[in-house]
Amino acid sequence: MVRAFFAKEEGQGLVEYALILVLIAIVVIGILTLLGDKVSEVFSTINSGLSS
Repeated sequence: MVRAFFAKEEGQGLVEYALILVLIAIVVIGILTLLGDKVSEVFSTINSGLSS
């Protein structure tokens, strides 16, 4: 009975995918935090070019 309990792996795949998504989200947030000012500057330049 104990062996059967530990042999269940039904939710394991879902948990692994969730951990991968969390890791990717953390990386993306970190990159956007570091490059946020530059990305904002690029969009402002594009907006200024389209407005004039």
